[in-house]
Amino acid sequence: MLRKADGFEAEKIIVLPPYILKEMVAHPLIRQLYITDIGYFPRARHHYRDRPSGCSMHILIYCAGGEGWIQSGSHKAMRVTEQTLTVIPADTPHSYGADENNPWSIYWFHLMGEDAGAFFSNFSMEAGPLRLGLSHSVKLLDLFGQCYDILSSKPYSMDHQVHVSQTVRYYLSFVGLMKAGAGEEKSERYIEQAIQYMKEQLESNLSLEELVAHTRISKQHLNHLFKQSTGFAPIDYYLRMKIQRAGQLLDLTDRSIKDIGLSLGFQDPYYFSRLFKKMIGLSPTEYRNKLKG
Repeated sequence: MLRKADGFEAEKIIVLPPYILKEMVAHPLIRQLYITDIGYFPRARHHYRDRPSGCSMHILIYCAGGEGWIQSGSHKAMRVTEQTLTVIPADTPHSYGADENNPWSIYWFHLMGEDAGAFFSNFSMEAGPLRLGLSHSVKLLDLFGQCYDILSSKPYSMDHQVHVSQTVRYYLSFVGLMKAGAGEEKSERYIEQAIQYMKEQLESNLSLEELVAHTRISKQHLNHLFKQSTGFAPIDYYLRMKIQRAGQLLDLTDRSIKDIGLSLGFQDPYYFSRLFKKMIGLSPTEYRNKLKG
């Protein structure tokens, strides 16, 4: 069977030479995250790669069309289809290739840097490739194009490499957001519904039971969704919204601290002041007197 790593018609590929990589590793704004290789293989028939020992770079592969497969580490080979994104961590044995009948078209990065591992572990994809919607696909391809164009025209400029590094950082944080939200549309609707109700009740004292009745899901499920999405339990999040609003009123009005607390449902001004200081780090008076802007 014919197999090849590159050499496809109309392909794009850039591999940065060692002396540029050496400069990038020494640069304080680049060494945290940078591209070593970047490419695009359209309709890559017979494409195949096998790295039994892995490689020192993290690899990100976006399949824009067609099909292929990726086997990484001890996991079974995963089928890769159109509009899916896959990552292969550094030093992980792997192999991948295009489907024989419907070969994939892929965009790919090789990445290194002090922060690369943290980004990749943040959106680990052991469960399989991440499928993207059309708007997300367009966004990723736009970011790829920005990086490729700069690296093809200004690869020796460290100022341009700084820009590429920050573009890649944004790219990966964008992927992380998509990963966090994948398959959670219904859960997000519950969260949004609850938060909107909290906003409408900032002047009251909303209970967890009232939130549960409003969202029509169990107390346990609501707690789980909130902690997963925001890092806080529902009522803790609600109190933080109140304190955020109190800060706005302290900044924008001359109302007394007691009056602001009462307007947000705090009948005990001492409790309001203690809670404000616990969350903000300053008492309401200290916060109001602190210069801002």
